[in-house]
Amino acid sequence: MPKFRHEPRVLAIVLAGGEGKRLAPLTHDRAKPAVPFGGNYRLIDFALSNLVNAGYRRVVVLTQYKSHSLDRHISQTWRLSHLLGNYVATVPAQMRRGPHWFAGSADAIFQNLNLLRDERPEHVIVFGADHIYRMDPAQMVAQHIASGAGVTVAAIRVPIEQASQFGVIETNGHGHEIAAFREKPADARGLADAPDQVYASMGNYVFDAERLIEIVTEDAHDQASVHDIGGSIIPKLVASGEAEVYDFAANVVPGATERDMGYWRDVGTLDAFYDAHMDLISVSPIFNLYNMDWPILTLPEPLPPAKFVFAEDERMGHALDSMVASGVIVSGATIDHSVIAPRVHLHARALVTDSVVFSGVNVGGGAVVRRAIIDKDVMIEPGARIGVDPEEDRRRFTVSDGGIVVVPKGARVSADEQP
Repeated sequence: MPKFRHEPRVLAIVLAGGEGKRLAPLTHDRAKPAVPFGGNYRLIDFALSNLVNAGYRRVVVLTQYKSHSLDRHISQTWRLSHLLGNYVATVPAQMRRGPHWFAGSADAIFQNLNLLRDERPEHVIVFGADHIYRMDPAQMVAQHIASGAGVTVAAIRVPIEQASQFGVIETNGHGHEIAAFREKPADARGLADAPDQVYASMGNYVFDAERLIEIVTEDAHDQASVHDIGGSIIPKLVASGEAEVYDFAANVVPGATERDMGYWRDVGTLDAFYDAHMDLISVSPIFNLYNMDWPILTLPEPLPPAKFVFAEDERMGHALDSMVASGVIVSGATIDHSVIAPRVHLHARALVTDSVVFSGVNVGGGAVVRRAIIDKDVMIEPGARIGVDPEEDRRRFTVSDGGIVVVPKGARVSADEQP
């Protein structure tokens, strides 16, 4: 009889219920993980790609707020073969404890313990749905299994002066055991091998399945708890000596370059979201979407290639230092240092620079768009100006702390409103 190597049974849970208030207006009618990114993608595609590329193909996505766009994207895009028991399935808030939403990430798992009982995994991966990064989770799972820990927490090294922006993990100085998990400390201690750095939690975890069931059940009956994984569950496991840290710097993804190795970005604000797009269009990308050894997966629309027309001095259709998706028509317009999603039409003498343009946008002739995020299906009329007059922009639109103008989905921007 042939001998088969035992593979640990792993279930992946992706937490995708966040409102994303700081990304408004991009989240006015969609959950944060469903926000478009990088032309073709949604934010959740990055977490799901990392999981399925690593061979973890039993994935549940816990949803909550404004989930229709996310549900539709996953049902249309992430269809895995059921022949071998693979699936990516959305699970809405089922209110198993009464008529209320999830009280926190730990409560979300508690309310879905039936999923663990059905699948009977040995280990559970719990990842967030809205960060931009590449990671091989199998390497983290391997460390977790070898350690015998109740939980392993992924961490990225950041300068110690940024400690007050993160949940910070402190170790005893030797090995991986977590000595303390502190939320945004002002007096963080540097790492033993790098005193000018600290470990910041990435919000990615691997749990022993039985221990996860036990501790979220205990937490559910603790009325003083905030029912959050980072705020409630991890500190309890740290206190009992059951928590280890996984150093993201040790994760080696096939095809990674020295430039983008170890890249991770939280896009929880409009400025961070904008900056992450600007990372894509470097000559040597800070985040390389073109790594085909570890692809970021999605299902593009069936569209023709991008088209650039007219080569006249005053209306030349061209793009510089930019990413332009399928179905785009650049009709005598200029695109500079921008990310353009599918089905965008730019007309003669229009200028789009330093901007992120979502799908279905129409930019009229002579219009100017600078340092802006334009949501889906916006109509920018001929001669309109966005990102030119700060006072006028603030009167009409959301403007980020960094001065990025955000035009909401389906808006019509008229040139008549210009001073």
